[in-house]
Amino acid sequence: MRFQPLRRYALRLFLFASFGAAFVSRLSPAQAPAPPLPVIHVDNGPNSAAAKKAHYVVLVSLDGFRWDYAKRDNATHLLAIGKQGVWAPEGMLPSYPSITFPNHYAIVTGLYPEHNGLVANNFYDEAKDARYASRDPRAVTDGSWYSGVPLWSLAESQGMRSACFFWPGSEAKIAGFQPTYSMHFDNKIDDEARIAQVLDWLRLPEADRPHFITLYYSETDGAGHEYGPDAPQTRQAVHKLDALMGKLKAGLDATALPVDLVIVSDHGMVKTQGGWVNLGDFADLSHFRTVGSLLYGKTEEDRVRAYNQLKKASEKFVAYRLKDVPAGLHYNLNPREGDPVVIPTGPYALRDAAPVAGEKDLPPPAGEHGYDPRKMPEMKASFFAAGPDIIAGKTVAPFENVNLYPWLAHLLGLNPPKTDGSLNVLAGTLRDGGNEPEK
Repeated sequence: MRFQPLRRYALRLFLFASFGAAFVSRLSPAQAPAPPLPVIHVDNGPNSAAAKKAHYVVLVSLDGFRWDYAKRDNATHLLAIGKQGVWAPEGMLPSYPSITFPNHYAIVTGLYPEHNGLVANNFYDEAKDARYASRDPRAVTDGSWYSGVPLWSLAESQGMRSACFFWPGSEAKIAGFQPTYSMHFDNKIDDEARIAQVLDWLRLPEADRPHFITLYYSETDGAGHEYGPDAPQTRQAVHKLDALMGKLKAGLDATALPVDLVIVSDHGMVKTQGGWVNLGDFADLSHFRTVGSLLYGKTEEDRVRAYNQLKKASEKFVAYRLKDVPAGLHYNLNPREGDPVVIPTGPYALRDAAPVAGEKDLPPPAGEHGYDPRKMPEMKASFFAAGPDIIAGKTVAPFENVNLYPWLAHLLGLNPPKTDGSLNVLAGTLRDGGNEPEK
């Protein structure tokens, strides 16, 4: 069923007016109201009768918010949410590599990076003869790079409206759908305006109101990279995001809607050691296409030679042929991962080579991530959740983030496809035990 012209016009007026009213109410008389946010609207029709009866999920990502930050820095709002519902005091395990795009997309597809297609933030695909880059608008909006069925596409396909205030993959049409409401990534958008928009979406008429909403903040990741995870600036970022989560929770409670709030991070952060490790110092990569530390040999002879040169070259990394990468990393099947695959053994910054003469060579960031979370606990992510469908006062042991997908789908009453995750892992946190409702 499609919107009628009058209904589409009324919805545009509502989106404009509701955001404007909410924003103006926070301004002093001398301030001019900000323009409404540039929400992208795709007409996926109204919520189905079944979707209207479903509860709501607001999924928040705090990029780079390490598992121990909340307790370390006394993030009172996040800790309170954890006590009201469920949290992982020892963290959640990101997928390898523990970086932003692969893990955000793993969370919303239930697929490890080698299965969901995003094996890194930036990589090369030989079959396409093209490069994916997280900052390339043409790549991020091209659905052919992505595999799986992200939660917003799952919801839309089952008659439920969704909205994404930033999330890797949300700007593309994947599995036949885009979110009904979304935003092009612009990290300059005011932090509180993001919360106001989420609340405005929840004030839409029942037929148009999204039941699955994502929200994203990057402050802790930026501070952790620039200053290191233990720096005062990173602790300030923790407190800032904690305060924002308190405002979001209060706003959600005020709607009186049955909303499950789920707050996660994609990975942690660790202080880097030493300078750059240039793989080209140890092996002849002249016949390779390289993207960061990912190596794409043109011939099998090139790959064998480079592997033999790298495999015992340094204590700071190990090298594997693609098929021989340890199974526990779930990183040995996708050609996008390169061959050979080089994995750091500690908090070292790997790259293909130093810049050419005349180009500026900056030192590695003060903090970094991407490492194996089972060998480096600083990579573990955060998990907090509370709402009407979640048991109060529950804690969970570390679990892989791919298990969030079937759990979130269950909260929304959706039927998910088979993935790398299992509902059984988190079923004990649900008031219904993960059982299907009686019909």
